[in-house]
Amino acid sequence: MAEPQVGKPADPPHDTAVGTDGPGRGRVAGRHRAPAPPPMTAPPAKARRKVPVWMFIAPSMIVLAVIILYPLGRAVWMSLHGDAKTLDPDTGRFVTGGFVGIENYTRWITQTCGTATGSIPCPPGTLGSQFWQSIFNTFFFTVVTVSIETVIGFAMALVMAKSIRGRGLLRASVLVPWAIPTAVTAKLWFFIFANDGIANKMLGTDILWTADPWPARFAIIVADVWKTAPFMALLILAGLQMIPSDVYEAAKVDGANAWQRFTQITLPLVKPALMVAILFRTMDALRMYDLPAIMMGSNPATSTISVLVVDQMRQGANSASALSTITFLIIFAVAFILVRFLGANAVSTQEKQRKGDVA
Repeated sequence: MAEPQVGKPADPPHDTAVGTDGPGRGRVAGRHRAPAPPPMTAPPAKARRKVPVWMFIAPSMIVLAVIILYPLGRAVWMSLHGDAKTLDPDTGRFVTGGFVGIENYTRWITQTCGTATGSIPCPPGTLGSQFWQSIFNTFFFTVVTVSIETVIGFAMALVMAKSIRGRGLLRASVLVPWAIPTAVTAKLWFFIFANDGIANKMLGTDILWTADPWPARFAIIVADVWKTAPFMALLILAGLQMIPSDVYEAAKVDGANAWQRFTQITLPLVKPALMVAILFRTMDALRMYDLPAIMMGSNPATSTISVLVVDQMRQGANSASALSTITFLIIFAVAFILVRFLGANAVSTQEKQRKGDVA
């Protein structure tokens, strides 16, 4: 019996359905076709060149080094040299300067003056005898003016934050004293506190505002508060406008009165802006110069550290550099205390508030 012949299967017609038979394979009427070629992939992109972060900040750091570090270093270097002329034994000529170490610093702190025979306590009326008085005046003006300006500025900010008619005009008029140059402000209040000025005529007194120590200090405080309280109000107002109104509405629904809303909502939420305002104003008050210098001249009762530095520059630049370095160290220490311990770092305070660490 003959075996059946097995031949090639007939090619399927063109309309035969095409299906799949596993991944990457196709079948046509039971016959497997060749696997499809893998999809073409784009060539790998060229790796990006990584630029160090310090290259982005290097230009700014170089500029800061030129305009800040160099003058500071130069001042420290000059403070280590003397102003007195000494006889050079090699040339027989008088030369100025010479390395003296920290002698300029110790003379300011101990209020001693150099003479041909040694050091003696500086006589009254000399610049060397005004160091601690200037330190007292500087901190006295700073504490008193910043405290008063904070209270007045907060009150002004609360009024300007309300939705009242003429609010724009009110804000513009409040900022006028701050926009006036300090030299103009000082002359304005100098005429007000003159012997025959408006102050004495309104009070019916004959107070020597520019001569007596405490009236002169009071006059400077009044002039400084009048000028810079709007600056405090402006910064505090910016913080008040960041507080959502929904918070106050929720507090009213809960039955909180006005004082409770102020102490529990306004003060905690405006603290970052308030501390930044206090920091800026404190730094500005510690280097106060133009207001007391123009109003009172070189009056020892109102002389600040900055006034003493400028007066000393006319007598000896190296000694004045030592005094300016002391001023820098004082301002840096106060700023560090405000930022580190009193919460004047607005960024850190806001981060803590988001995490719930600060009320």
